[in-house]
Amino acid sequence: MTILQDATKTKDHQKSPPKSTPLLLVIAGAIIVVALTYVLPPFRNYQLATIGAYFCVTAGLTVLTGLNGQLSLGHGALMATGAYTLALWQNKFDLLLPGIALAVLVTTVVGGIIGLAAARLRGPYLAGLTLAVAVVVPSITSTFDKTFNSDQGLSVALDPPPGVIPVEQWQAWLCWAGALLTVLVLAYLVRGRFGRDLRAVRDDETAAKLAGVGVARTQVMAFVVSAACAGLAGALFAVLAQSVSPGAFPLTLSLFLLMAIVIGGLGRLTGALIGAVLLVALPSVAQSIAEDAGSQHLEGNLALTFFGVVLVLVMLAAPGGLAALKFPRRSRRQKG
Repeated sequence: MTILQDATKTKDHQKSPPKSTPLLLVIAGAIIVVALTYVLPPFRNYQLATIGAYFCVTAGLTVLTGLNGQLSLGHGALMATGAYTLALWQNKFDLLLPGIALAVLVTTVVGGIIGLAAARLRGPYLAGLTLAVAVVVPSITSTFDKTFNSDQGLSVALDPPPGVIPVEQWQAWLCWAGALLTVLVLAYLVRGRFGRDLRAVRDDETAAKLAGVGVARTQVMAFVVSAACAGLAGALFAVLAQSVSPGAFPLTLSLFLLMAIVIGGLGRLTGALIGAVLLVALPSVAQSIAEDAGSQHLEGNLALTFFGVVLVLVMLAAPGGLAALKFPRRSRRQKG
């Protein structure tokens, strides 16, 4: 009987394909991105770079909201923190990679402070706290206008790309290097004990406490990790736009980010990638329609409308998001 069971287990193990490691997937993604940058025109490379920058923040937000269950409406403000940090650094020292690292560090500290307060709040109170952060950050730029130049914002001093590399191609490489590094770190984090703690706290805080999980510590760490991702995304956006202003990080950006990860699939890094693509594709379609209609005011409303319609349709067809869609497979009899 034991021999039969061992043979059955061996047979099942042979049938199931081996799972790819995150490192192999990241290497494959890097190869695909580099290849695409050589065949896409400059504007498409810029859009590809924008997707990579968005992927950083959606990946972090899906860990916070999808795996830990904390709702955040202030990630646009965290992105602004990273962007302004990079702008101030670049205008003084003109060292890009240390500036990006500093932007991540500063945003991580801010995220830790918010996370300490968020760990004591639940539901609408947590949403209200993060919403207040999204409102306060633009007002800080107006209060300290000598440092942040108020609504006009700051320019970002950047050296030209090395060699004869086009700017858009270099931007795509930089943004996707940050995105793939973010995904690699998050993939290993959520596969380990930290990921199990996140899910345990999300599913039942009382049971998690009885199992020895530090609920408050896990929630704060989730916010810290997500804030670091948002800070990286903000720094990359500052590189893309070569300027920073409060208008680039409005409250609607935080709403778009939240809707994007819900549509893509909460708790899945694949869903975060789908959400990042939608964050670039849907506003682009809205802009095209607004230009054809000759109304610039219509663009922002159309983008929000598109996201709302897509959100409703996806929730009806696939409550788990687009990443959770499973297509039926044809059996061998049907193929024959």
